[in-house]
Amino acid sequence: MRVIAIAKASPELGGCDEEGGVIRKITLPLARREFLKGSGVLFGSLAVGTLLAGLAPSSAWALELKTLSSEQGQTLMAMGRILFPHKKLPDAVYALLAKDLDAKADTDAASAKLLKDGAAWLNQSAAGNFAKASRATREQIVRGMEGTAFFAMVRGQCVTSLYDNDMAYAVFGYPGSAWEKGGYITRGFQDLKWLPAPSKEASPPPYMG
Repeated sequence: MRVIAIAKASPELGGCDEEGGVIRKITLPLARREFLKGSGVLFGSLAVGTLLAGLAPSSAWALELKTLSSEQGQTLMAMGRILFPHKKLPDAVYALLAKDLDAKADTDAASAKLLKDGAAWLNQSAAGNFAKASRATREQIVRGMEGTAFFAMVRGQCVTSLYDNDMAYAVFGYPGSAWEKGGYITRGFQDLKWLPAPSKEASPPPYMG
C-alpha cells in the first residue's frame, strides 16, 4: 500500500504530569487517489472541532484495500462498530480494522473467502446493504452470527486494530508507552481523571527511595 502519512507539526496535548509528557501526534494514512491500485478504497474525513481533528494536520484520510472491495470494507467497518461501539472513535479507526482484515485476506486464500462470504451474508441479511441498515437490524444480524468462524475472526482482530493505534490513544487519553521513560511511577501513576480522587490514606505518594 502506497500512502502519504500526515506528519506536519500540530499542537501537542499534555498527558500525565511529567516533563515532556504528551499524547503523540496522530499519524493518519492519507493517500492520493492516483496512487491507489488495489481492489477497494476506504476514505473519509475527521469531524471539525474534535480532538483528533485538532491533532491531525489534515482531516482527510484514505486506505487502500488489496483484496477486499470498498463495499466489503465498509461492511466490516460497520460490523466492527456493532461489536465494539465507541461514539468518540471516528470511522478512520474502524477503517484500520478493515485494512488489517484485508491484509489477512491478501496472504491467505481461506481467510479471503471467509471474509468475502461473511460480508456477503451480512449484506444479504440486511436486504442488500448492512452498513446502511438501522443499528437494531445490524445488531440482530451480528448476534445471529455468534459462534461462526467469520464472527470470531472479525471480533478477534477488533481488539488489536481498534485499540492499538495513535488515534485511539488520543481519544481515550492514553499517553503511550512509559517503560523507556522510567515507568508510570513518575509518569501518571496517580493521574486518575475519570474517577473521584481517593483519600491520601487510600492513595499515598509513591515511595521514591
